[in-house]
Amino acid sequence: MTGGAGAVALLAAGCGLGSAGSGGSGSAVTITPANGTAQVRPDGTIEVKAGGGKLENVTVKGATGAPITGRMDGRRKWRSTRTLVPGTSYTVTAQARDGGKTRTVTSTFTTLKPERTLTVEDVTPSLAGEKVGVGMPIILRFNRPVTDRAAVERALKVTPDKPVEGAWRWVGSDQVIYRTKTYWQPHQTVRFQADLAGVNAGGGVYGAADVRRTITIGAAQITTGNIGGHHMTVKRDGRTLRTIPFSAGNGETREFTTTSGVHLLMEKGDPVTMTSPGRQEGDPGYYKTVVNHAVRFSNSGEYVHSAPWSVGSQGSANVSHGCLNVSPSDASWFYDIAQRGDVIDLTGSDREVEWDNGWSYWQLPFDQWKRGSALS
Repeated sequence: MTGGAGAVALLAAGCGLGSAGSGGSGSAVTITPANGTAQVRPDGTIEVKAGGGKLENVTVKGATGAPITGRMDGRRKWRSTRTLVPGTSYTVTAQARDGGKTRTVTSTFTTLKPERTLTVEDVTPSLAGEKVGVGMPIILRFNRPVTDRAAVERALKVTPDKPVEGAWRWVGSDQVIYRTKTYWQPHQTVRFQADLAGVNAGGGVYGAADVRRTITIGAAQITTGNIGGHHMTVKRDGRTLRTIPFSAGNGETREFTTTSGVHLLMEKGDPVTMTSPGRQEGDPGYYKTVVNHAVRFSNSGEYVHSAPWSVGSQGSANVSHGCLNVSPSDASWFYDIAQRGDVIDLTGSDREVEWDNGWSYWQLPFDQWKRGSALS
């Protein structure tokens, strides 16, 4: 069924069930879509009108999905305020009072089942029980390219306990990222909802289902370090926890230069096998090393990790391939406290981290970040 046919269904005459004996056609209650209508567009509107008397209550129950909310207009008209789940059945029940009598009117209809639907393939962060850092973005990946990005973005809502300005930025046809203007306030809950069910995403694609996530922001753990000074300081909620000597990239090539800029901790592993990018065994500069307590902070192979072989250089010289080499005890300690989304702000090298290298989104000024929104 084409979109045009679905539109016709929405414009069909309203159902006058229950209007008989209510004082004539002027007192009828009509519901659109009419009873028995099929192929109703999910992004259409349910409308209830009282020809006489006043509407007392309107409810909409669907076979699946979130409740359908609506707004009353002068007790004579009610309109739904959100989209409908594709391919499902709905029953509208309206109660109206006229001449001292309350009458109930119903209409049951079904929505269009599109050939293609839009779903959220992944939400980051969404690990059960996880606490994340104050720089954490919200990253959505969809199952297919989004044609009408503005329509989809309007369905996305972020509600923190402690309000802060934020914006979405599209980084591809199937991925959008939310970042705040300033860091999240620590120790709070952030609620994310995507009211996607029934949203017209363009090209005949409709949102299949809503998505809800609860994100827990942990302590404000911010690490600052100077690459030339060979030390980094770790603070939690403004209090210094530890200053750690390190050995950074030796700078012999761009590849072996640790990046300056605001990074976010992305993941951790123990152990992690590190290999030289773009090189085969036997090539000059090839390496393959297994490291313990590794915390990633970029997509160009940068980690904070245990390096017992370079303890003598830590705090005084940069000899690594680009990572921050620290002692086994410091690496274990940092690994244990690290949260995804924690900030690590490094200075002192001539290689600036790119804003789209890993989660280094804080490298973009917020005004520039907002330009990536479909609603800007």
